[in-house]
Formats: sequence, C-alpha cells, structure tokens
Amino acid sequence: MATISQWVAGARLRTLPIVIAPVVIGTAAAIGPDGRIHWVRALLALAVGLLLQIGVNYSNDYSDGIRGTDEDRVGPMRLTGSGAAAPKHVRNAAFTCFGLAAVFGLLLVVLSSAWPLLLVGVAAIFAAWGYTGGKNPYGYRGWGDVYVFIFFGLVATMGTTYTQINRITEASLIGAIGTGLIGTALLMANNVRDIPTDKPVGKMTLAVRLGDRLARISYVVMVAVSIVLPVLLTNDYPWMWLVLAAFLVAIRPCWLMLREADLARLVPVLKQTGILNMVYALLFSVAVALQYLV
Repeated sequence: MATISQWVAGARLRTLPIVIAPVVIGTAAAIGPDGRIHWVRALLALAVGLLLQIGVNYSNDYSDGIRGTDEDRVGPMRLTGSGAAAPKHVRNAAFTCFGLAAVFGLLLVVLSSAWPLLLVGVAAIFAAWGYTGGKNPYGYRGWGDVYVFIFFGLVATMGTTYTQINRITEASLIGAIGTGLIGTALLMANNVRDIPTDKPVGKMTLAVRLGDRLARISYVVMVAVSIVLPVLLTNDYPWMWLVLAAFLVAIRPCWLMLREADLARLVPVLKQTGILNMVYALLFSVAVALQYLV
C-alpha cells in the first residue's frame, strides 16, 4: 500500500503551476478601474484547476502503468508502474479528483452565472481522462500538447476572467496564449526526457514525432514567444514591459534543454518551468494592476 508521501509524489506537485498561473492571470485580466476582484470565484476556479491537474496526473499514472509505459521511466516515481499502489486505487483517485472538480466547477458557474462554461467543464473532464485513458488515448498520438494549450492555457485563463466579469478581455486572451505556451513547454520538457521509453511502446508524443533536437528547440521557442507576447498590450498597459524580466528566469531551463545530453538531468527543468510560469503570471498581473494604481 502506498504511503501518503508516495501519493503526494504521484500527484506531481511540480506540475501545479500550470493551473495556478492561468487563474492568477485570468483574475488580473478582469481587473477594471474599480479594482474589484471576486475572490471566492477566483478560489473556486483555482480549486477546479488544481483538481483537474492532479486528476490528470493520477490518470496518466494509472493508464501508462497498466500499459507498461512506466516500467523504465526516468524522473518522478509512478504509483502504478512502481507497484506502490494498486492500479484501481490510482484510477479511483483520478476519478475522485475529477468528481470534486465538477462539484466546484458547478458551484462557480452558479455563482457567476457563466452557464456556457458548463459544457466547457464537461469537455475538460472527458479530455483529461482521454489524454492517456481509454482505448485510443490522444496523448499517445501527439495531441497532448494541444490539450494542455487549450485547457490549461486558453480555457483556464479566459474562463477565470469570464467568471469574474462575464466577458473576455484582450489582456485575458494574450495572457492565456502566453501561459498556455509555457504550460505546453513544460509538457515538452517532460516528454523529451521520456522519448527513449515512450517510442518503443508506441506513445508517439509530439516530442517523439519531432525528435530530440527539434523538440528541445520548440521548448525554447514557446518560452520566448510567451514572454514577448505581452508587449502587444503595452498601448493599454504600459507596465507590461515588466514581463520581459521573465527572460532572466528562463535562461537556465532553456540552456539545459539545448545543451544537456543526460536526460535524467532534465528533471529540474520541470520545476524551473513551473517557477517561470508563476513569475510570468506575477509580472503580468502586476503590470495590469499598476495601470490602475499609478
């Protein structure tokens, strides 16, 4: 039976910035001259995102484990693949997270009257399971990166803004694309590390399809574009130039992705990319807030 620490490790907490950052950006993008923020709605959006991400991590652990994909995995431990937990327990943990995400999501929709998001929420849950679960997981065909960009970039960010003010802003759209690219870069870093074990078992991630070198370059391109993109908002938000400071945080992971041949030494890139996403979200939010405070 898996210990609590092993369950926590299986939740892969280093991936959680992928959902925290878009909620922060989406909330900031909804700020107007009155500076009003619906904190309860923001916290509910955060809860939905965290539960979906943890659910995805457990779901991937279960599905990859029963397929044998994780038998020789480099990086964080896997509950199913290592035999620390029974597959059905890991699967049930994933379903529990998805169920709780649905409950919090429904409450958020009711409080914000954002009824169109009901269908989006249902789609997000089915997409989370279908990533590596079921008979034809799209994550095994290279579509996982698209899933991350759409649901943990566009949907998470703009959905948060919509639940705040019932409309989408230009800042929300640009922020969504930016944080979505960083989240996709994080997945790319993870999949580059796993190319040697994914390819033999038929898990054709985008990293496998691109090959090691191009996949590494794509990581750097996504990070660079995400950081430069907010400059488009400087006419309305002059302080958005601050986001360029995120390049200082991006130097180390980009260097590792381009230069480090030892795949095991790419593991820290996940944490570094998560930190980059949080710094990006903070700088973006500060730039929006300063527009109304200075």
